[in-house]
Amino acid sequence: MIEVHNIVKDFRKTIKKPGLAGSVASLFRPEYETVRAVDDVSFKVPEGEILGFIGPNGAGKSTVIKMLTGILTPNSGSCRINGYIPQKERKKYVREIGVVFGQRTQLWWDLPLTETYTVLREIYNIPDAQFKKRMGFLTEVLELDQFISSPVRTLSLGQRMRADIAASMLHSPKVLFLDEPTIGLDIVVKDNIRKAIRELNRNEKTTIILTTHDLSDIELLC
Repeated sequence: MIEVHNIVKDFRKTIKKPGLAGSVASLFRPEYETVRAVDDVSFKVPEGEILGFIGPNGAGKSTVIKMLTGILTPNSGSCRINGYIPQKERKKYVREIGVVFGQRTQLWWDLPLTETYTVLREIYNIPDAQFKKRMGFLTEVLELDQFISSPVRTLSLGQRMRADIAASMLHSPKVLFLDEPTIGLDIVVKDNIRKAIRELNRNEKTTIILTTHDLSDIELLC
């Protein structure tokens, strides 16, 4: 169960003054303004559900994800995910979640995927038998077999996204956060990613929160 109550997040932004004199003044005597990125957001997500956030750039979608994962701390309000307060119980909490940021990767650029997953197995202390079974399942669902021995730097964007989702699911998290998982992908690859997400949710009852610009993601997944 995910419970979010009245979370607010503000950022301090430097006010840029015009001209060279303004730039010099800002360097030595900076002035700031407060920008509200998230304003009084509340929601609940039952176990095994898929919740989607849709909105334009700057709407605060990724900021909400970062607060739910414990990367950012809200200025006010509270989050509780499966009994954990992300910012206070971070070491225990991160073993319960998987996270994918569409414009970043958790994979090692020059390593083959197989070696990357082996490193993650050690990080999460996954027993060999469980790891082998898990990799078999994820390879089938996400269709990794064609490129699983390739270095990450040689993968297409769609392949890397599937590989990132597999990395985030390797330790069988109860909650999966996907920040724009279909950004920049073509129609066929988007469809494959959506099918994989649906299958992971159906087979494992994983609670999923995703952000997107694409209304089709919401219609087909949530």
